[in-house]
Amino acid sequence: MNIGQFKESLQEKGITLTDRQLDQFEKYYETLVEWNEKMNLTAITDKEDVYLKHFYDSITSSFYFDFSKSFHLCDVGAGAGFPSIPLKIAFPQIEVTIVDSLNKRISFLNHLANVLGLENVHFVHDRAETFGVNPEYRENFDVVTARAVARMSVLSEFCLPLVKVGGSFIAMKAASAKDELEVGQKAITTLGGKLEKMFTFTLPLEESERSILIIKKEKQTPKKYPRKPGTPSKAPIE
Repeated sequence: MNIGQFKESLQEKGITLTDRQLDQFEKYYETLVEWNEKMNLTAITDKEDVYLKHFYDSITSSFYFDFSKSFHLCDVGAGAGFPSIPLKIAFPQIEVTIVDSLNKRISFLNHLANVLGLENVHFVHDRAETFGVNPEYRENFDVVTARAVARMSVLSEFCLPLVKVGGSFIAMKAASAKDELEVGQKAITTLGGKLEKMFTFTLPLEESERSILIIKKEKQTPKKYPRKPGTPSKAPIE
């Protein structure tokens, strides 16, 4: 996906990017490739692939959820900033907090935010399990999102404790979403969530399958969740 196709594809979805926003995506790409030579941020470095599989793919959740309002979004395990930094560029009014367990990635994100001139972005070096019990963050976000972090039974325990009651957890998944949802249903319910909608679509040009799961937080997460670091992955709620 070249820059023109990126701009046009988003415009078809009602998202019009300004010259400044397009420039921010260009700088994002350049900074990502530059830092990727020093640390492993992504295996995808070809420009057209980055625009399709990172930038465009990150924004797809906004096709199914209203990002036009102001709200506080938390991105769990964002790595090189996906999906929240492309969403922040496209929808500058949202406030973003990223939590990631690797300090090197947090250093990259701080540098990136300066290069792109982003405001109202916060980067926290922590594991999702300890972040989720911190009273400063627990049940404090309107929207929590994650992309390619863990299967649903595990991911729900990372993300749902952070969502306000009445807020939403948006899980971005590849082709295995239906199977993951079946296995992860108990975890979603236990943690206070309920599947509101699931959307499946194909990424343009390469035609690979993607799913967006929107889970509504209906009630508070029981205090014992998330469990201590490592436990959700080793013994998921199933």
